[in-house]
Amino acid sequence: MNAPPPPGRGLRRFGWPRRVFSQVLLMQLAIITGVTILVTGLFLAPLSDQLDDQAMRRALAIAQSTAAQPDIVEDLSSTDPSHRGPVQSAAERIRRATGAEYVVVMNGRGVRWSHPSADRIGAVVSTDPGEALRGREVMEIDSGTLGRSARGKVPLVNDSGEVIGAVSVGIEYDSVRARLLGAIPGLLAYAGGALAVGALAAYLISRRLQRQTHDLAFSDISALLTEREAMLHGIREGVVALDGAGRVRLLNDEAQRLLGVGPEAAGRPLEEVLGAGRTTDVLSGRVVGDDLLAVRGSRVLLANRMPTDDGGAVVTLRDRTELEHLGRELDSTTGLIDALRAQDHEHANRLHTLLGLLELEMHEDAMEFVTEVVGVHRATAEQVTEKVQDPLLAALLVGKATVAAERGVALRLAPDTLLPDRVVDPRGLVTVVGNLVDNATDAAAGSDGARIEVGLRAEGRTVILGVRDSGPGVPPDQHASIFTEGWSTKDVPAHGKRGLGLALVRRLAERQGGGVTVSDADGGGAVFTVVLPDALAEPGPLDATDPAAGLGGAAAPGGPPPATHPAAAGEQR
Repeated sequence: MNAPPPPGRGLRRFGWPRRVFSQVLLMQLAIITGVTILVTGLFLAPLSDQLDDQAMRRALAIAQSTAAQPDIVEDLSSTDPSHRGPVQSAAERIRRATGAEYVVVMNGRGVRWSHPSADRIGAVVSTDPGEALRGREVMEIDSGTLGRSARGKVPLVNDSGEVIGAVSVGIEYDSVRARLLGAIPGLLAYAGGALAVGALAAYLISRRLQRQTHDLAFSDISALLTEREAMLHGIREGVVALDGAGRVRLLNDEAQRLLGVGPEAAGRPLEEVLGAGRTTDVLSGRVVGDDLLAVRGSRVLLANRMPTDDGGAVVTLRDRTELEHLGRELDSTTGLIDALRAQDHEHANRLHTLLGLLELEMHEDAMEFVTEVVGVHRATAEQVTEKVQDPLLAALLVGKATVAAERGVALRLAPDTLLPDRVVDPRGLVTVVGNLVDNATDAAAGSDGARIEVGLRAEGRTVILGVRDSGPGVPPDQHASIFTEGWSTKDVPAHGKRGLGLALVRRLAERQGGGVTVSDADGGGAVFTVVLPDALAEPGPLDATDPAAGLGGAAAPGGPPPATHPAAAGEQR
């Protein structure tokens, strides 16, 4: 007894195939067959119209040639209609020579002077000759006494230009249909050949598709695509896929958020989507390595690139902005703790001095000592708040001055510093100033006469920030590279990587339409200059009456020109 076939095997044998190869082959064969039939039909339809047009034009040409013979006009006017007349003889001679079905010459009333059937001579024509007798040429397919024919009618004009009759020529329509039917076998042969070639091409393409899809079923491919989409859009890492030509093949939602692009970036070259810069170099593979840092807008990204077999690559992106921010806060906190520890020793020394003065009952000296200590700090704060009217920036500079002093660096404001309280983005400017002052402090610490000079001035709505330090300076050949991500002369901290401070400063400046440059300072050190257009709001009515409102721009007439005070850089050195 034979074992029963597996369930569903019989249905699969006669049903729709599951494999991609078989389905694509059947669909291509069906499409090729349908297209061949459609093209053949579309070719036959205009072919019939073309043959009709050719027959009508041929009939019209014969009629024109007949009407152009002067003897026809003269004989029509001078003789009576007769089967032995000169008009009938000339018309029959033309009919036999051209293969026309008939050549009929008629007078102005439509009476025939010629006809292939002699008994119809002298009778009125069966179709309306009005158009031709009114001087117009006519082409048509019509039925008459000899059946259906392609016709051409032209007027007969005498020497004075008067229409005295017409010539009507017909081409037998059965000959036109015979030509059409005769062309069909050849056309079908060509269509069959094209169908065979198309079927062979469909088979070869389907075989190649079978190898590329590993003979999977459509349901398997659909499931794989669904799982891939769920994985790409569900993970919290950015994924960018590139093809061999450097075009963006796909990018998930997280990659769009991190790079600041939309789904329309797919299919476009990477340089066109992101523009020139380190981020593009990292994603395109021009910069190689693991865990590469890149800055995109205000975000710090960590990128890893994996090439694919087709010459493309898949890049994963992680957002390190929060971690980098925490690392910077940790660096700042560590520096502040060191400064507070040093200040604690100094404060203890001052208290011991004050205690000694009091125990020695030197009360006046004790008062002078306290007044001097308090006055120095108060003078520094008042000087900063007088020239920098934005509270956030003033507080930052007072704090930075204290930290710098504990490291043996004197921080002072440039003489022409004056910044009104109209900063549009104080936090962004605080980030720029803080990065540059920290870098300048690190560079100047330990140098002879360690000092930093910070300049902030306004020219209209533009803020010009300058930071000058007494450090070793920046080599001329590195003036451009220090603003790229990853450039630094410092040791790598415990929390991660360096080389981002100046890159962020440059990005913040460029985002506002400005820029940052570095140059050598007179007497040694570096000068960093940041220009921020539209960083100040338009002055209000109170600003116009404030005596200090006009001091933020150019120098007063006759005075010295305002100095260019650069913006000191730090994290990158």
